[in-house]
Amino acid sequence: MKTLNDIINWIINSGFLALLIYIAVAFGKPWVDSKIKHAKTAQQRELWTLLQQVSMTVVNSLVGKDMTGQAKFVEAVTQVQACLENKGINVDMKQVQAAVQSAYELSTLTPTVNPNEDKSDTAKKVDPVLEAIKTAPNRANKLTLDKNDVTGEVKG
Repeated sequence: MKTLNDIINWIINSGFLALLIYIAVAFGKPWVDSKIKHAKTAQQRELWTLLQQVSMTVVNSLVGKDMTGQAKFVEAVTQVQACLENKGINVDMKQVQAAVQSAYELSTLTPTVNPNEDKSDTAKKVDPVLEAIKTAPNRANKLTLDKNDVTGEVKG
């Protein structure tokens, strides 16, 4: 028992205990910092997912309303912000606006209309990519084999 007391007194008096604590903190701090960073990233990811879900729900609920697009956007932003504040979540207004805009663009219920196009030409619309494919020259049509170049001999 005296030997054990002597060892403990030596660890405390020599500063070896302080060195052990310093080493533990030096090696443990980066690990703890990485865990904190990972937790914050996961929290932000979940917050963005919640923001997207709330935005999509609000946008889909406003589709049938008799309002202008700008009024629907403002109403959607207001509703999303209020919903998140009721849950105790503070989100920057620009992020809420971006989420609502994304929800409008991703929603299958909101039509995509180009305001610069003439409304009477909607029946005549064609896919520009399909037309480009149809009119593009086919490289395979230009490839022809010259019978004089092909000898069929194996050189080795």
